[in-house]
Amino acid sequence: VQLVESGGGLVQAGGSPRLSCAASGLIFDDYAIAWFREAPGKEREGISCWRSSDGDTYYAPSMKGRFTISSDNAKNTVDLQMDNLEAEDTAVYYCNAYDREWYWGQGTQVTVSS
Repeated sequence: VQLVESGGGLVQAGGSPRLSCAASGLIFDDYAIAWFREAPGKEREGISCWRSSDGDTYYAPSMKGRFTISSDNAKNTVDLQMDNLEAEDTAVYYCNAYDREWYWGQGTQVTVSS
């Protein structure tokens, strides 16, 4: 299984970047894709999760409102739309997949400048 994140970079405060996770090699039809982030000096935290079987989504309570997870069938990706970013959102953002086992992408850096 390979997960490749894209869409990170330097963003101005208030910006709304969109991250994409391209997954390949998944075996089962029923799997989940999630987004996590790890800020400097902090533990990795979950943001949101998407389930392939029914498109159901889950958001961590602290992430509701400014983050939206969705699947893009045309690009075959699971995307994370991030709105109105703040400096505290600076982190490495990781894509995670559960397909009877856990898999991680290499991460993409998002830096928010104020």
